[in-house]
Amino acid sequence: GDGTVNEVLNGLMQAQKEGKRAALGVICAGRGNDFAAGPGIPEDIPGGCQALKADQRQWIDIGKVTGGVYPDGRYFVNNVGVGFDAIGTIEVAKLPQWGMLSFMIAIIKTIFLYYKGPVIKIDYDDQTLTSDTLMFLTMNGRRMGNGFQMAPESRLDDGLFDLVLARQVSRLRIFSLIPHFMKGTQGTQPEISTWRAARLSITAVKGTLPAQSDGEILCVDGTRLEIEILPRQIEVVCAAKKD
Repeated sequence: GDGTVNEVLNGLMQAQKEGKRAALGVICAGRGNDFAAGPGIPEDIPGGCQALKADQRQWIDIGKVTGGVYPDGRYFVNNVGVGFDAIGTIEVAKLPQWGMLSFMIAIIKTIFLYYKGPVIKIDYDDQTLTSDTLMFLTMNGRRMGNGFQMAPESRLDDGLFDLVLARQVSRLRIFSLIPHFMKGTQGTQPEISTWRAARLSITAVKGTLPAQSDGEILCVDGTRLEIEILPRQIEVVCAAKKD
C-alpha cells in the first residue's frame, strides 16, 4: 500500500546518502494503492509481477516535508494533505479494507466530525496566499482515496507539485463536491483553486494543521509545514510496455 511505499522510499533515500541506489518496485496489495496510478503500475498482483519482470523504469520526483513529528524532514512520493483529508485518513484507518467503500464511509464521518478547517497562509515560489481552508493538497501523484482524481494533470517528473485548495464550504456543499473529485473536474468549481509550485510553506493563522503524507499522519495540531520537491530522485519500475 501507499504507507509501505512511503516507508521504502525513505529507506531508499537513506541508502542514497550512503552511496547506494536501488529502483523502487511495487506490487499493489494495500488499501488505496494510489501512488501506482501515476507511473501506471498495474494494481493487480499478477500484473504487478509481470511489470517487475519486464523491468521498465522511470525516474521520478519526490517531495520532502518538514514539520509535525518529523522536524528533520520526511520524504513522500504521492502527496501531503492538510485539513479534511488528514482527518479522513485517520478515520479510514479505523475501518476494514473495503476499497472505495472504506474511503466513502470515512469521508461521510469526517463531514460531521471536521467540517470547519483552519485559516492558513501558503507561501509558494515568492508568492503568498491566505485563505480559510477545508482542505489543502500538495500532490506529486494524481490520485488519493482509492480513486479520487485529486490532480489529474500531475506528472511525476516535471519538477513541480500540483496544489489544490478547497476553501471552507458547508456540509451540504462537501457532498456535492465529492463527484467532482471522483471525476477530476473539481477545478471547475468556484471554491477550488489549483496551481503549481516547487517549494512552499503552510502556516496556521487560525486553528491548527492536521496533516498526512502518503497516508501516514504528520501531525494532528501542527502549526507549520515546509515542503519542497526533489527532481528525479529515484527510479520506479513502471508499467510494462505493450507489444
